[in-house]
Amino acid sequence: MAVTSSRFPVPDACEILRARYVRRLPARLEDLQGPAHGMADLPLHVVWSGRRSFDVDDLRPRTGLYRTALAEGQQQDVVDFLNRDLPIAQWPVLRTLISRLARDVWEDAFPELPTARNAAAA
Repeated sequence: MAVTSSRFPVPDACEILRARYVRRLPARLEDLQGPAHGMADLPLHVVWSGRRSFDVDDLRPRTGLYRTALAEGQQQDVVDFLNRDLPIAQWPVLRTLISRLARDVWEDAFPELPTARNAAAA
């Protein structure tokens, strides 16, 4: 819901963030062509301080890579650095490490991602 002022409507911050995450989505999970093994080096526009190189073969660094790419990457970064099979396998944990808005956008767009509801039903 947008807040209105006397002259201009002021968009809700959640709506702005949701729209930003939606624009970052790939058309389909199969478009995620990131590495399944080896090292991945995120560009400065995605991670401007701290760790930039991640070992995709190691769970903790890979989780950091995915968390950072989902939060800060643009659509092409998401496509270039995430691998289709790994987010699906890691989603039950990864979904708890990203914002609620990002999680909801991804789960709404890709029902094949295992959600808390799917895990509880299994």
